Amino acid sequence: MNAGVYLHIPFCRSRCSYCDFATGMHESSIAEAYVHALISEISNSDDVGAGLVPARAGQGLPLPQETVDTVYFGGGTPSLLTTGQIETILEAVRRRFAVTDDAEITLEINPGDGSTSAASKRNDIDPSERLDAALVRPGSRNDFFRELRELGINRASFGAQTFDDRELKQLGRTHSAADVTSTFRQLRDAGFENINFDLIAGLPGQTLDGWRRNLEQALQLRPEHLSLYLLDVHEGTPLADQIKRGMRPKPDDDLAAEMYSTMIETVRAAGYEHYEISNFCLPGFESRHNSKYWSGAPYYGFGNSAHSYDGQQLRWANERDPAKYAEVIGKNRSPIVERTNLSDDDARSESIFLGLRLMRGIDLENYRTRFGKDLRDEYNGELDRLSAAGLIELDDRRLKLTSRGALLSNEVFAALA
Repeated sequence: MNAGVYLHIPFCRSRCSYCDFATGMHESSIAEAYVHALISEISNSDDVGAGLVPARAGQGLPLPQETVDTVYFGGGTPSLLTTGQIETILEAVRRRFAVTDDAEITLEINPGDGSTSAASKRNDIDPSERLDAALVRPGSRNDFFRELRELGINRASFGAQTFDDRELKQLGRTHSAADVTSTFRQLRDAGFENINFDLIAGLPGQTLDGWRRNLEQALQLRPEHLSLYLLDVHEGTPLADQIKRGMRPKPDDDLAAEMYSTMIETVRAAGYEHYEISNFCLPGFESRHNSKYWSGAPYYGFGNSAHSYDGQQLRWANERDPAKYAEVIGKNRSPIVERTNLSDDDARSESIFLGLRLMRGIDLENYRTRFGKDLRDEYNGELDRLSAAGLIELDDRRLKLTSRGALLSNEVFAALA
């Protein structure tokens, strides 16, 4: 399988109340220094000596030279960068890897963002200097999105989260519901034919009727892809604190289950395929990049908090703090702070957990070929119990979750851990 590349851009205009990602506030000078560090990490990683470096530092992990067919700018809000900065990052990726002509290249966008300047198109400057030539003139979002398409960005993903302005305000989002519609139309005008929306169900105070309205408004726009999540309240976030202090109602598990069932029924009826626990697409528009995480393909992450996997048993992760990450890169040292060499048992368990996230499930023959074991023999009693409970379907070829099993997936994963 071809590899994917993930690029973490840790900047936001404001901090959402539910977010526990490794992000910080956007400032132009800090962003430029970070992008220089990111490009340095990409450019200097090499299969030299111990490998992933900066290589000349003589430490790190192997990063083979190979073909990639997905590139994903995540964050944070990558659309806060100028197109000049995005261009230099892509150039570094293309120098380091063999990026296929039909690669899926995704950029996460915040509704209402993208109004910052576009890139200088001068060709008489060195790419390493183009960051400093990054623009200072104001430009329209239409120009920004068109320039992204010219750079090869062919998929846009943005966090609508909800079409209810009151809920958006409670979440600390900086956009309005109207911004979602206008941003979507501007992306279409700029030539984007592959767009994803994120929506969250189970928000504090959200009703089932309110969730239905969110789905209806999203489906009226008909993006190619929908990522529909149940709210997960993380400790240490403002939202978790607000719930503890009684400022927001606790999530209602029964209501969340009803919302999930409504989501599957409504979106599938509109012609979308339910291909992963939380993800739906029009035929042919699965997220090729995210599918690598679930199918065990190799992927290489760059930037603070970015994770990587060699497609076999080796995982590693970068420094989480953006400032420390940039500092380490500036000292020509590896940003890796965590390395995991999966045991055979860990690799098997992980392949089950990730494989079952895909609604097509696990190919039993592929599992036997990879691990030399029959999954049905390993978990015979548990599989019988889960099947009787209506959580899985099992035949001679595949093991997969039912729709009920997708809702109660954590129970399935725990049983097969």
